[in-house]
Amino acid sequence: MQNSKLGRPISRQLIFRPPFLIATIVSLTVIGSSFFTVLKFREVANQKAQSSSVLLPEIKTVTALGRIEPKGKLIKLSASTSTEVSRVEQLLINEGDKVKAGQIIAILDNRDRLEAAYKEAQEQVKVAQANLNRTKTGAKRGEIAAQTAKIARLQAERQGDIAAQVATVSRLQAEVANAVIENNRYQILFKEGAISVSQRDSKRLSLETAQKSLQEAQAQLKRIQAASEQQIQEAAATLDQITEVPQVDVEAAQAEVNRAIAAMNRAKVNLQQSYVRSLQDGQVIEIHAQPGELISNDGIADIGQTSQMYVVAEVYESDIGKVRPGQKVKIVGDFLPIELQGIVERKGLQVRRQNLVNTDPLSNIDNRIVEVHIRLDKTSTQKAATLSNMQVKVVIQI
Repeated sequence: MQNSKLGRPISRQLIFRPPFLIATIVSLTVIGSSFFTVLKFREVANQKAQSSSVLLPEIKTVTALGRIEPKGKLIKLSASTSTEVSRVEQLLINEGDKVKAGQIIAILDNRDRLEAAYKEAQEQVKVAQANLNRTKTGAKRGEIAAQTAKIARLQAERQGDIAAQVATVSRLQAEVANAVIENNRYQILFKEGAISVSQRDSKRLSLETAQKSLQEAQAQLKRIQAASEQQIQEAAATLDQITEVPQVDVEAAQAEVNRAIAAMNRAKVNLQQSYVRSLQDGQVIEIHAQPGELISNDGIADIGQTSQMYVVAEVYESDIGKVRPGQKVKIVGDFLPIELQGIVERKGLQVRRQNLVNTDPLSNIDNRIVEVHIRLDKTSTQKAATLSNMQVKVVIQI
């Protein structure tokens, strides 16, 4: 080493003097400590990063608010839509009763009036039908009966006249036959000279007279047959004219019958609407109108199929992709210590605004949700049968 001032090399004794040695050691210690600190900081940072990635739990559930309801939701039974105000006259059910589809649950106060209108409509149908029958007949029954009797009389007269004339013809035929025999016998006697010419000619004249009478009788028989047949045909034609009715009159009478039947059917429907019937099998959940009360917008009663209960969960649209049919679900009550079990049956087909609200005001924001229908098991159905519309918390296992 060279000394800058003296131009001489630094001796080894100078380097190993205590002050110089201490300064060198301190410098090396500071440098080493700094390097160790940097390495330690990097190691701690890596450990924190690894520990943070390990500690984040895997999300295995989807939570949501829900409500309990029967299968098919609650059905409000009410009077049919009408311009008149309806009032309950008889109530045939109580809360908790089991009902069948089609069972009458209430009778309205307009039943008697509508029943009378229906009976009147039935009588109008009978009147219209009788008028149609009379129109088709075309005349009074007396006229038809008189003409029918005339035809029968003519037929009887014809048969009598023909029979009498046939008898006359038969008698004359016998006379002709006898005259032929007499004439032949007298011809023989004349040839033998036993009788005169005048006697022979008288017998021939008798034969000719008998033959002429027979011919006239046969001709009269034909005239009687033809004339009587003509009279009967004319009488039958007159009967047809009496009973014949213009088609337009028949159609008008038939239209009146159809109108009366339509009015009767309308009256029947109105009468049936005075009987309020259950639309399905189920249980009466709540009664809104008692006998004598007007029917409000709430209807008469709520009916639900409590034999199978459901929970409808409002799942955030951001979580709906994790939900699938068949997933197990646990349901707990917000205000009652109940726990229910079920499975996801189906998801809704539209996104809507959230209806249910949380007890935490900060979480009640305008969220968008999809309804998920959860079918409860048999035991849970029995527990929830009397808790329709209760708000619950839903935990879906994904």
